[in-house]
Amino acid sequence: MSNISSNLRFLRKRSKLTQQQFADVMEIKRASVGAYEEDRAEPKYELLKKIAEYYDLSMDELVNEQIDEKWKPVPKSNASNLRVLSVTVDGDDKENIELVPTKASAGYLNGYGDPEFVKELPRFSLPIFKQGTYRAFEIKGDSMLPLPTGSIVVAEYVENWHDIKPGQTYVVVSKNDGVVYKRIAFKYKDDKGLKLLSDNKVYEPYWVPADEVLEIWKAKAYISTEFPEPNSEPTMESLTAMMAQMQKTISAVVDTKKP
Repeated sequence: MSNISSNLRFLRKRSKLTQQQFADVMEIKRASVGAYEEDRAEPKYELLKKIAEYYDLSMDELVNEQIDEKWKPVPKSNASNLRVLSVTVDGDDKENIELVPTKASAGYLNGYGDPEFVKELPRFSLPIFKQGTYRAFEIKGDSMLPLPTGSIVVAEYVENWHDIKPGQTYVVVSKNDGVVYKRIAFKYKDDKGLKLLSDNKVYEPYWVPADEVLEIWKAKAYISTEFPEPNSEPTMESLTAMMAQMQKTISAVVDTKKP
């Protein structure tokens, strides 16, 4: 769950603003401020972005951090500064998910910040993703098996690179390697950048220097025309379930033999 309601209430009070004064600053209705602070509604993305800029916060901090008297912001560096990101919206002013197909990957390196280029990308929406900025990337190759080549990874934009979690997968856009989908080995380092891992161990890990990284997107879902094969090897979960079932069967047999 997000901390939007409590964060908005704390930040407003810390700024010594009434709900009406805050509403005037944000150019919204006072009733909307009350609804947001009481968790009866959530601000739309554009309003969240405006609030974050007003309080000099990142979107991630405003939505996910618990901001109170004890909270301290992460010192901002080159990896956490606000970046220019071009997006498109639908008729209801909701952000689309733009698709970057393999054939457009090379052009994306030059056009990722160009509204005209982004506007020409295929776009769609998914109801499961309501808050945040998402983009879809077609992956190629076998470095991230079992995801086959041609799979589409839907990912959320990472504004603060220090929020990257080791062991999870991301789409990394860099000057020399282009668009790649990899697992991150360590937290982002300003002096080194990122160490990228392939799930297919045939491929060696490698570092992408910080000054080559252009964008980072956290993988949230994937779309593929190939369904995963059933796992023939027993897992810990399946073995535990088998043992539990055996115990029930033995207990049932013992109970039937009791006089």
